[in-house]
Amino acid sequence: MTLHAAHAATPITATQRDQVIEKLPLITKNRAAGQTTTSANPDAAAQAARELITAARQTGDTRYWGRAQAMLTPWWNKPDAPTDLMVLQATIQQGRHEFSEARSVLTRALKLNPAQAQGWLNLATLERLAGNYARALQACEAVGQAGQALYAQACQLETQSLQGKTNEARAGLQTLISAADNAAIRSWLLSLLAESEERAGKDGAALKAYQSSLKQEADLYTSIALSDLLLRTGKHQDALKVLTGLPATDAVLLRQATAKKRAGDPTWAELRQTLRERQAELKRRGDKLELHGREEALVALWLDEDFAGAVTMAERNLDLQREPIDWWVAIQSARAASDMPALARLRGEMQRIGLVDARIQGEKS
Repeated sequence: MTLHAAHAATPITATQRDQVIEKLPLITKNRAAGQTTTSANPDAAAQAARELITAARQTGDTRYWGRAQAMLTPWWNKPDAPTDLMVLQATIQQGRHEFSEARSVLTRALKLNPAQAQGWLNLATLERLAGNYARALQACEAVGQAGQALYAQACQLETQSLQGKTNEARAGLQTLISAADNAAIRSWLLSLLAESEERAGKDGAALKAYQSSLKQEADLYTSIALSDLLLRTGKHQDALKVLTGLPATDAVLLRQATAKKRAGDPTWAELRQTLRERQAELKRRGDKLELHGREEALVALWLDEDFAGAVTMAERNLDLQREPIDWWVAIQSARAASDMPALARLRGEMQRIGLVDARIQGEKS
């Protein structure tokens, strides 16, 4: 299974020696990310926001999204903000699952500056997230028109793989991987290949690609995706090994608890209680719980065995995001609950948007 595309706004890096494009700095465990005060200088603010966005992705700590927003406070939602800051705002909103708001900001930024390749790449991700594959391909094409051929090709191949064109996606991604001379880019492309192979029902090839991606560069998103593949194929101890040492996000704890439960380790209940306490804290803070619908549905399905509840949560989550994992969770929940009407609705809607995924269409309940 895949998760919300953490690689969605993978920073565009130079593809030619004379091409200068800023690359996000790495955040290490020994170095705090970003600064704590805003700057009146938009370039300095953008750099600080980028560091915090990187930290949010690498650690899974949602507080970094808020800190990144704080860096952009003078320009947030301002119609005359520099377009690169608009794109950063949309990136933060995507990270917080505020997809409608992100789309609105990106549309405004790209109207002002159609050469914003990163903005088009982000928009393509939002279109895929909504199941609008034709529109995603149009955004991918715009990435190329903005001068970023590698990212345009990867964007197109990822979208085509969702439509079932797995042979073309495999060949194209392998060509891009062979030509890449940057470990971060190879890692990203390998993760796209791994997800494509999973959707094609090629679990062995997907496993190899995930592992190769992580060897190139460690990444929280890819590690969780690999653990999902291992859980789905019954390799619970291997999943635990992958999850060991990762930041203790809700997504990680959920999967650790699931692996332990399936392996007969009673300590899974302690992790379940931790997740329960975290959800209570979200409620106390007034957070929008519907933004965490995928995790809520997975907890109900995997840990609580509340299958009917999982169906309700998973279908509600599909109103927000429609990545393959979201369809997988919904259909698995409907199968577990023996909810044939829900299953028929879900299959019909998947067919309507054109998503092709062997895990969903070929798995038995």
